[in-house]
Amino acid sequence: MGLGGLAFGQLLAEAAGALPGAAAADVRRDPLAPKPAHFPAKAKRVIHLFINGGPSHLDTFDPKPLLAKYAGKELPGGNLKTERPTGHAFPSPFKFRKYGESGIEVSELFRHTAESIDDIAVIRSMHADVPNHEPSLMLMNTGEARLVRPSVGSWLTWGLGTENRNLPAFIAMCPGGYPIQESQNWHAGFLPGIYQGTHIDTKHTEISKLIENIKNDRLGREQQRRQLDLLLALNERHKAARNNDPQLDARLESFELAFRMQAEAADAFDVSREPKHILDMYGPGTQARQILIARRLVERGVRFVQVWHGQGQPWDSHDDLEENHRRLAGQCDRAIGALLKDLKQRGLLEETLVIWGGEFGRTPAVELPKKGSNQGKINGRDHNHWGFTTWLAGGGVKGGCVHGATDEFGFRAVENRVHVHDLHATLLHLMGFDHERFTYRYAGRDFRLTDVHGHVVREIIA
Repeated sequence: MGLGGLAFGQLLAEAAGALPGAAAADVRRDPLAPKPAHFPAKAKRVIHLFINGGPSHLDTFDPKPLLAKYAGKELPGGNLKTERPTGHAFPSPFKFRKYGESGIEVSELFRHTAESIDDIAVIRSMHADVPNHEPSLMLMNTGEARLVRPSVGSWLTWGLGTENRNLPAFIAMCPGGYPIQESQNWHAGFLPGIYQGTHIDTKHTEISKLIENIKNDRLGREQQRRQLDLLLALNERHKAARNNDPQLDARLESFELAFRMQAEAADAFDVSREPKHILDMYGPGTQARQILIARRLVERGVRFVQVWHGQGQPWDSHDDLEENHRRLAGQCDRAIGALLKDLKQRGLLEETLVIWGGEFGRTPAVELPKKGSNQGKINGRDHNHWGFTTWLAGGGVKGGCVHGATDEFGFRAVENRVHVHDLHATLLHLMGFDHERFTYRYAGRDFRLTDVHGHVVREIIA
């Protein structure tokens, strides 16, 4: 009977969504305890540079010189339509050149990033499902375009736990407020709330504004600890009477984490503690600061850091593409290049997976004026989910390689096509998980990040 009771307890833990095996009991005691993956991982943590709004692959990492031949003319094959009508071919206004020993071509917009191209795997054959921001953001961040599902960071935090109990395991930095779809981009969905991402508004520099209520002005640490201990005892009694509700577990953990963060968060988010040559390497501005913070966070064991760029002024260049893309790239390119070099020189790049990309790309032909879509100009590109670019670096990725291709004009992925589900399957593989076995039982069904899709892109794995 005793052995049967032990086995039944483990089955209950697994039914609640815990990982199988020895980790199940740990999850019941401590949902953020470090847990083993399915197999030895190539990467331990992730920095996701989310380029919000749909950056143009044609003007960044996927050169299409043939567009110049058709400049001002209709492209062969007729109208390349996604959401709105398009017109003549629109050659990139930016120059491309080869970088590194691999000789991969990169636009002048990302010349600092390109200095590390031999550590980068460029996927030029990405494709998604629809040319709309909302569902494409959800697909890229959660693997599901319509319904609220756990985000990638939440899945990884649930699967692996955390390496630092004094900081959130999953942090989303987005200056100026929330992006489209707001907190659904880092939501825990049906996973326990403890695995949801913590939003940080990095437009602020003061720690008290970056993280609200980080400091108690009325009570010292000893008094706070006594107060929390009393609150914990009352809440544990409340939880026990409600069958150990995981939402209550998340709430209790949030109290404890807030207390622990008072000491370490101030240090992690204070970039003024960096030496001058590091600050100079990353450069000035909000984007440089939050990308540097990302390095400081993974250095301290934060599992998943998402860095948003384009909130308020997205890469959604329906008009004035040359001006907008040049300005936006100028805000982040230097810092991204610095991040890759900084991680490498600290020995962190080999265990940190860096991902760059947006929710989709843009069309090779100009977007024609239409009420509500642009300002009547003919110098921008429409949304394009048929083909776009994402790149990965570090964390077991084969650097200096290009995977897949779009057609000769850059409209549609045609060679070694990679869907967003394939990208997620590859990310999970690099973090030590078989995406087909990485499941969570909810409402009578086993769910996974990749749903019933996804293939690991083994060609980009070192």
